[in-house]
Amino acid sequence: MRIEQSSNPALSKNTLSRVYEEAAGEGLMSINGTVNKTILSLLLVMLTSYFTWNSGYSAWTMLGAIGGFIVAMVTIFKPKWAHITTPIYAILEGLFLGGISVYFEGMFPGIAFQAVVLTFGVAFAMLFAYRSGMIKATPKFTKGIIAATGGIAIFYLINIVFGFFGGGISLANMGILGIGIQLFIVVIAALNLILDFDMIERLATQGAPKVMEWFGAFSLTVTLVWLYLEILKLLALFAGNRD
Repeated sequence: MRIEQSSNPALSKNTLSRVYEEAAGEGLMSINGTVNKTILSLLLVMLTSYFTWNSGYSAWTMLGAIGGFIVAMVTIFKPKWAHITTPIYAILEGLFLGGISVYFEGMFPGIAFQAVVLTFGVAFAMLFAYRSGMIKATPKFTKGIIAATGGIAIFYLINIVFGFFGGGISLANMGILGIGIQLFIVVIAALNLILDFDMIERLATQGAPKVMEWFGAFSLTVTLVWLYLEILKLLALFAGNRD
């Protein structure tokens, strides 16, 4: 079997080869199977977010944030475990999203529902753009999105570090410029969905093992969670600037 490089930088040819060898004989990945597992993952996110939505921003929120990050790292380095780690990740991220949504909802009533609607609206728009060929995951496009995503990650990391010392950059204090930067981050998050769609299609086409359906669901869930958070912050910036 010829293994192609995935558009997901976490899946090198060596990593894929190892997963294929370990999961040999366990069935083949399909797009429908990935869709079903993504739906299940998102249902778990919504179920646990409902729990923290009712209990408020609490220790459960921090548990979800820290635990979700750890489980995400495990899944990236051990894709073969995705059938176990993806549901756990979804449960933990739900705890985080419910708590953080309550926090924003307290400041701007109705913002959480708007963010959910916009997230799914953007996701379906990206799916349509990908399926229609309007946006293609070309090598140049993929490298650009990966570079931009890496830059955003570095920006957030530096901000967190400086935040411990009372510094950091607050987009809320930057007016229109802050909104522009946040909008750029939302666009990059949305375009990461194109890379996810391309990865899933490539893996299914080349006969990846069935466990990769869970990894595909994991990738989509990660991106959708990120997109939701960035849209939530963008809406908060708009609302804050109106006051």
